[in-house]
Amino acid sequence: MKLSLLEICYLIGSITFILGLKMMGNAKTARKGNLIGAVGMVIAIIGTVFLFEKKDTNGVLVENFTVPTIVYILIFGAIALGTVIGWLTAKKVQMTKMPELVSMFNGMGGACAALIGLMEYHHNIGHTGALIAIIAGLIIGSISFSGSVIAYLKLNGTLNKPVRLPAYNIINTLFMIGVFVFGAYVVYAEPHGSGFLYALFVAALVYGILFTVPIGGADMPVVISLLNSFTGLAAAFGGFLYDNKVMLTGGILVGSAGTLLTLVMCKAMNRPLSNVIFGAFGGGGATAGNGAEVNGSIKDITVSDLAVLMNYSKKVVIVPGYGLAVAQAQHIIHELELLLEERGVEVKYAIHPVAGRMPGHMNVLLAESNVSYDKLVEMEDINPEFDHTDVVLVVGANDVVNPAAKSDPSSPIYGMPILEVDRAKHIIINKRSMSAGYAGIDNLLFYDPKSSMFFGDAKKALTELVAELKTM
Repeated sequence: MKLSLLEICYLIGSITFILGLKMMGNAKTARKGNLIGAVGMVIAIIGTVFLFEKKDTNGVLVENFTVPTIVYILIFGAIALGTVIGWLTAKKVQMTKMPELVSMFNGMGGACAALIGLMEYHHNIGHTGALIAIIAGLIIGSISFSGSVIAYLKLNGTLNKPVRLPAYNIINTLFMIGVFVFGAYVVYAEPHGSGFLYALFVAALVYGILFTVPIGGADMPVVISLLNSFTGLAAAFGGFLYDNKVMLTGGILVGSAGTLLTLVMCKAMNRPLSNVIFGAFGGGGATAGNGAEVNGSIKDITVSDLAVLMNYSKKVVIVPGYGLAVAQAQHIIHELELLLEERGVEVKYAIHPVAGRMPGHMNVLLAESNVSYDKLVEMEDINPEFDHTDVVLVVGANDVVNPAAKSDPSSPIYGMPILEVDRAKHIIINKRSMSAGYAGIDNLLFYDPKSSMFFGDAKKALTELVAELKTM
């Protein structure tokens, strides 16, 4: 079969997407993979704009079809505007705000899919297959958009508590069924009116809000990943609609990758996806479990004592958390790592799959400060090493090191795999205060006899620690 130049562009784009995604599975090649995928996207866009072939409703090529110049001006004007906004936003965003940025960008993808549905519906009346793809993309894209907006508001603290209506599981389930039944009606309705189409659009937006609002803050990384898969699925329906192979491939890759990542994170928390969606936690008070009292005392440690302890250690494991990102302390912690290594101390970083506010948050944060990828050790590999670790330094992490996950059946995080830092000889916890973590529960690790609290802003406290070590 003879391939057209446009199909070759789509083939190249699809291959680069697959290669780029494969390379992003490894921290060492992730940057290159991202660039390869971007090049493929540019090729696909240029091919679509300049090699577009107009076909009639029967798929027959329309001869002598030309695109007005104003259309090219509008297309490239929109691309330029979006590129500038996206580039400047991504360059200026702080690492603490990266999850919000990812959520909002993902929402924009869903909004695009929904707008495609609104524009193309009336152009495809009478073609049931096309209408199914349009309505499916409209519904899923709208849910992804409004859900991502709510996720953004939760991540930046505007909606810092889940909002749960009475019997919200039943309400949400019935609303979801109603939206899809309504969507089927819009596909087969006679006559096809705009009123039903826009009503469906609004209903899908409302369901996206209802879907995301009850979910607690501790589950936001899972929700972001799930909404990302929704956007990919909506884009794939657009690929079906336009018979656009690269759009279809990209949508399938995003959708499947988002789904797999969602399942991986659910496994990391030892919770089924249904429990995240229908039994969300994260809005409770600071208790060890369901109101259980924590008995015990805490002790703090001075910067000089901590410097001595670390200076004479053989192995130190650093556990980064969201507090490290908030304090922008990734550079000073890398300096601490290098200083300890100069003195013969082995230093590693323990990475929990759901640490931070989005998948891979800690990996990206530490990569920004040029921490070697080889020092970032995943939970399953680092846990056996804690028995032989002299000092564990927990910086801004909370729920992912909470022993309640292993010992307190009443705790909402019970059964979640954690970094077993309580097995180390000495545990140092750097926090601003004794406040609860993102899951809203108290941390039993604070009261462990081997634990010492190193209070203060992470950047300031670690700077003082580095200065103290340099004097020794």
